Amino acid sequence: MLRSILMGLVAGQRSMTPLAVLAGAAREGRLPYDNAEAALLSTRFAAAGGTAMAGAEMAGDKMETAPDRTVFLGLLARTITSGFAGGALAPPRRRLAGAALGVGAAIASSHAGLAARKWAMRRWGQTATGFVEDAIVLAAGWAVANTRPVNA
Repeated sequence: MLRSILMGLVAGQRSMTPLAVLAGAAREGRLPYDNAEAALLSTRFAAAGGTAMAGAEMAGDKMETAPDRTVFLGLLARTITSGFAGGALAPPRRRLAGAALGVGAAIASSHAGLAARKWAMRRWGQTATGFVEDAIVLAAGWAVANTRPVNA
């Protein structure tokens, strides 16, 4: 269940990154459980779509007109992707709990991440902090998606 929470933290920063990294892991057979989510994510369409959406989100984040991640539509996207990812990473009989933990982590992470990013932007600017945040989020998401749990 820790992986569901960790991927929720990732989704709180970039809503589409969980789909992209999980699709990559699913295509390589690295998701820990054989479930419907893994089957869906392993398709070429899901992998291409998840990657394209994650890339577009990361590019859009650098724009001065980018909305805060805590606006309604931003939180809605994070809720959907973190719930899906949390369920995909949870043990078979605990998918609903994994989804709920992912959503809770994403919402909390969205607010904390926004506060941290605003602080960093005052110091280093929007573009630089965006690239650093992207690197951290992508690395963390990849690690969560591709590291097998101890009990799997």
